[in-house]
Amino acid sequence: MAKELWKGNEAVAEAAIRAGCRYFFGYPITPQNEIPEYFSRHMPEHGGVFVQAESEVAAINMAYGAAGCGARVMTSSSSPGISLKQEGISYMAGAELPVVIVNMMRGGPGLGSIAPAQSDYFQATRGGGNGDYRTVVLAPATIQEMTDLTQEAFDIADLYRIPVLIVADGMIGQMMEAVEWKQPVPRKLPDKSWATDGTKGKRAHNIISSLFIDPKDCTEHNHRLQQKHELISQREIRFEEYLTDDAEVLFVAYGTTARICQAAALRLRDAGIKAGVFRPVSLWPFPEKALYACANRAGVKAVLCAEMSMGQMIDDVKIALGGSKRVHFFGTGGGTFPTPAELANAAQGALEGA
Repeated sequence: MAKELWKGNEAVAEAAIRAGCRYFFGYPITPQNEIPEYFSRHMPEHGGVFVQAESEVAAINMAYGAAGCGARVMTSSSSPGISLKQEGISYMAGAELPVVIVNMMRGGPGLGSIAPAQSDYFQATRGGGNGDYRTVVLAPATIQEMTDLTQEAFDIADLYRIPVLIVADGMIGQMMEAVEWKQPVPRKLPDKSWATDGTKGKRAHNIISSLFIDPKDCTEHNHRLQQKHELISQREIRFEEYLTDDAEVLFVAYGTTARICQAAALRLRDAGIKAGVFRPVSLWPFPEKALYACANRAGVKAVLCAEMSMGQMIDDVKIALGGSKRVHFFGTGGGTFPTPAELANAAQGALEGA
């Protein structure tokens, strides 16, 4: 199949439409504005509904309503906008509603900058809202992967009745790359007998809610959610290794930073230093066992976690390695990029420290 040139934000929206998404609710914020713009033009062509809500809070609650009816629904925003959606995301997790949420991350905290960043890792992987809940978090590094993961995200959401977050820095949303449109691997999905789509006189009324007045009922609900989270942790782990078989220094990075680390690894190899990159694709569930095995191969002397933040994923890297290796860090925050030269120098320093 021929490849086509697509901008990241527009590819996200097209992938969602191809996955059967027919409802999008959003609110403009840089650097993700092309997502709602694309939906506004093309969703009606497929019999779908696009609504520019009056706020991010309104958009996430509209998505709650559509998901509760059993529809495939998406919303998107960028860092401060996702913060405003957190209450609704917690409600969705509590009500077990499948929805896909895109965050094109920008610099923070607060309003920050409109430049690409990765400083929403804690927000994405630790929930961000109240209560004991998780969301599946996928982190593409290319536009091709963005389209593939977006289509798959809807199946994951439906299979487990859980919100799925797709997190990418704003660079991935704004850049253009060649894309080959693929069909996701078919999954056997359950029917949505829980949805509030009308009884048609054939069953009792369904009720969608995250409210439990009796704490015993809420406790039981939390235990059931935890069982689901454990199942997801067994089935939905994704990662990629790059030149790791003989690496003596191992970069750990995701998204755009992982791509820059690959350039740094090649630079180091040209200088006679064997470097590789471990890239988590699922930030939750985090590929702990795979990273541990990779970092503890014979020959690995140093591990360097690289992020476009002041250090957030490094906590999961340290947890995964369990003290078996010292974890060094190189980060940039606020919307600036590390360069291959900076990362290569940091890796050399980590090796000397090892």
